[in-house]
Amino acid sequence: QLKELDRAVAAAHTFFVANPQHLQMREDMEKYRRMSAVKAGSFRDLEAAPHWEAYEAGVQHYEADEYPQAVAKLEESLTEALSALEECRDLCEGPWEDEDKEEMEAGLYEAIAAHYIQVLKCRQQCILEVATKPGRVSATEDFIPSHLDLLQFSYEQVGNQALAAECSASYLLFYPTDESMLEKMKRYRAELGEDTAIAARESIRRYVQTSLMEKKLIYYAVEHLGGTFSDPDLWTPDELIPENLKEKYREDQEKQTQETLDGKEVEKRGPLPFEGVVVTMDSTQMNGTQRVVFDGVLTESQCKDLLQLAKAAGEAGDGFRARRSPHTPHERFEGLTVLKAVQLAQDGDVDWRGARLLLQASEKSRKIVESYFTPGRKLHFSFTHLVCRTAVDEKQEGRMDLSHPVHADNCLLDPEGQECWREPPAYVYRDYSGILYLNDDFQGGGLFFTEMDAVTVTAEVHPKCGRLVAFSSGKENPHGVWAVSRGRRCAIALWYTHSPEHAEQERVKADELMEQRAAGQEQPDGEEHRGTDQSSSSSSKPPIPNGGARPVSQRHRPGSDKMQPHKLLRVRDEF
Repeated sequence: QLKELDRAVAAAHTFFVANPQHLQMREDMEKYRRMSAVKAGSFRDLEAAPHWEAYEAGVQHYEADEYPQAVAKLEESLTEALSALEECRDLCEGPWEDEDKEEMEAGLYEAIAAHYIQVLKCRQQCILEVATKPGRVSATEDFIPSHLDLLQFSYEQVGNQALAAECSASYLLFYPTDESMLEKMKRYRAELGEDTAIAARESIRRYVQTSLMEKKLIYYAVEHLGGTFSDPDLWTPDELIPENLKEKYREDQEKQTQETLDGKEVEKRGPLPFEGVVVTMDSTQMNGTQRVVFDGVLTESQCKDLLQLAKAAGEAGDGFRARRSPHTPHERFEGLTVLKAVQLAQDGDVDWRGARLLLQASEKSRKIVESYFTPGRKLHFSFTHLVCRTAVDEKQEGRMDLSHPVHADNCLLDPEGQECWREPPAYVYRDYSGILYLNDDFQGGGLFFTEMDAVTVTAEVHPKCGRLVAFSSGKENPHGVWAVSRGRRCAIALWYTHSPEHAEQERVKADELMEQRAAGQEQPDGEEHRGTDQSSSSSSKPPIPNGGARPVSQRHRPGSDKMQPHKLLRVRDEF
């Protein structure tokens, strides 16, 4: 508002780097890129650490095959990162938090030991601080070794075999049994001559030796004095970890492996719980893991009923805010939650049959996904959304965007870094996702899966009535939706979680309202149900549900004290 575009763009860019899924900021960034008064240099990260700026620039040069520039930036990043590590480790000295609150009843020597164990653990955690990109929560794995790996290849490409060998030798300090790097070292020795001494960098050698000594002391303390230690490094030698701690780590790893059951193991799962539902494509056919397509989940008649529900009740926007599509200006986006559907049925705006069918169809899908991916382990609804995307005819010419950009459902996809950050604002508790299609009389709108680069398409799914595509919600399944260029695409979007605390509360409420309605419809023994025939007296009132909602005949207009004219009711088959 102050017309300080340079500072505005820098602030927006800084926020967007840390929050890449923020739709409003994405729109603002696109607006700034179109403005002629905004210079390219304005797009700068105000929170970027020096080593991160150099690292990202180096990786960009590396991916563009600009190896001389990559070498310069990666060397700068490595130097800055090691310097930041030393500064962080120095700050671990001195009294640690809550030290003055300790009663020190164990004695002086124990108190001294506890203090320095805390200092050592603090120093070990410094790599996480340095390797975490500003705005992120998770650290980049193997941050220091990855520098050496990239530098080794870059130096080889520019013809500097001596420095390439030095980087290889330095990398082997972290992973001494890496076969690929050992082969390269053998080749470098042959090219440089057996008499040429190839030594690792002294700064790297000192860092590794210091870190290993600290780990040895910490593990000894954990084994004999108690406590815990979360080792931040993947390269810690196995022999350094005490045997009793190794067993615990093995159990954790086996548990994690069991939880990531692959879609290729379909034959080990139980049969599908419904007749007529068939697996059309599995993970192998879809070139990925934990992906599947089912057909026959809904009949044509059921699809038509749900389409009618969507037509009657879909609201402009995403079902919560008065916006059109949150993803593209070229489409209208209508959404309906299960609770909203039941409330609309209560008010007489939609048929109860459609609201009940939405609950039944989504529950059927949940049982299918649960039986296929996690037999014996409960899946809870995380969110259920009946959504329709309609092409805006006058806005299709020259269209280049997607109906829904490539993303993952429980982490923030970072295609450039080949990472997916499982941290807020992502829905980190989501475990599985599903889409139940209702129609195919439109153009475009297909689902596609990609590699982590968000560009390489690995599989596509074409919508049709009763087709359910399901997949795990993590980084193994980045996906997007092709643009809907003509017509209206409707589907039930489904997300599931293993965590009961994240179960969909709107669904619980919707089920309660359904039960209340069923209870309210029950008549006392011997009482005639009046108003069954349309010719009956229209003054008879339908029973008020237990929830206290007004019957259709007594609805008030907002801001009016007068009742609407009484509606003629008739008995319906409630499916």
